[in-house]
Amino acid sequence: MKKSPISAQGGRRQLLAWLACAIALSMAVGGLCVEGAARGAAGEAHPAWSTDEVMRELDREAKELHSLTADIERTTVTVVVNDRSTESGRIFLRSDGKMRLELTKPDQRTILRNGDKVWRYLPKAQRVEEYDISKYGALADSLLTIGLGSSGSSLKKHYLVTVLGKESLDDRKTVQLELVPKDAKLRNQIDRIQLWVDTGSWLAIQQKFFETGSGDYILIDYRNIITNTKLPESDFRPKWPKDVKIVRPQSSNP
Repeated sequence: MKKSPISAQGGRRQLLAWLACAIALSMAVGGLCVEGAARGAAGEAHPAWSTDEVMRELDREAKELHSLTADIERTTVTVVVNDRSTESGRIFLRSDGKMRLELTKPDQRTILRNGDKVWRYLPKAQRVEEYDISKYGALADSLLTIGLGSSGSSLKKHYLVTVLGKESLDDRKTVQLELVPKDAKLRNQIDRIQLWVDTGSWLAIQQKFFETGSGDYILIDYRNIITNTKLPESDFRPKWPKDVKIVRPQSSNP
């Protein structure tokens, strides 16, 4: 599979790309099978949504989401050569920031976040890459605040939020948001983020991350979501086969 510039560049840029892709999966996601009753009437007859109205709805939803699992599909697009590569798998998230992403197609991989560490396990290479995200401080935090039932107040703190309008996506009524990072370092990596938020459940069903300077982007879709089920601590421990090699790319590429 051909690598795009988003994932092929090393060191700090590579780490930020993986944080953007992996941690951004902690976004308040919704989909076709959200457990429990959605507030379906909330957006059906609404003529237009103001930013403040959307932020209030997101604040309300943020209080109710504690965990979720979902099927995901992530497409990386390199615009200049019109190259598209797609990965799929399943995501497991908890409101304390722990995350496990099991990619199964086209190649098996695991991305795990627990505390200040992010691991990427590559079974074919018998290799685990370990990243420490603590030193990125506010930069990592600004990515993490998009996560897990992200509140409207949190979004407004770290992003310039614009309501782009209403749109039907997968037969669902959504409001489209655009987020521009306030953090200058993050803007050097991610130009903007677009969200499609279901106005019935007030959860995002699609996310789009634009790389700064290239127009390349990553599109993430969610399906078959189950919310607020018990996800045990053991699901988020870094347990790898004994024969794997653990490397720390930051040590050689700070």
